[in-house]
Amino acid sequence: MAAPEFVPSAPTGQKHYTSPPQRAGAGSAARPGETFGSPVQSGGRLGAQGPDQGFALTLTKVFKNKLELMPGEYIGDVNSGCVGVATKRASLFHRAPVVHDLRIAYTLFGFLDEKPAKDLVTFRKEAFAEVHYSFHYFERRAIADLVSDEVLAQTPDQVASRYNADWRDQLGV
Repeated sequence: MAAPEFVPSAPTGQKHYTSPPQRAGAGSAARPGETFGSPVQSGGRLGAQGPDQGFALTLTKVFKNKLELMPGEYIGDVNSGCVGVATKRASLFHRAPVVHDLRIAYTLFGFLDEKPAKDLVTFRKEAFAEVHYSFHYFERRAIADLVSDEVLAQTPDQVASRYNADWRDQLGV
């Protein structure tokens, strides 16, 4: 920033700082983490990239008192598994997660249902067991992979009505 005119300059007129010369090739995306000019990797078990996916963890607080957990189910496991589904849905729309993404994830697995089917409870207890631990990444990915993109493209009301008809219809079970 230039100094105002009323600030006296050095008597020698020399500058105390000069910018270094411009580097050739500066501004290219050759550093790790930058994806300019290169496609985002996709494929099995790489997940679904999207902006600000960590916000889904904050949104889990909205459902803290609304979840219907059965004995032997841990809220950390439920949130961890459903956040994967919610972020997958958010990435389909190229946006950060919103509360409806989590609502759909919880609905698909019956966590918002007061009396879910017994076979669903058995299934989800196995699928969600201990997935909140960081070394269970592949188990969390398996939960997210149970739900197809076509199901995730539906509205929360459509998912809820199809869940009430038959929960297996929307999961790859």
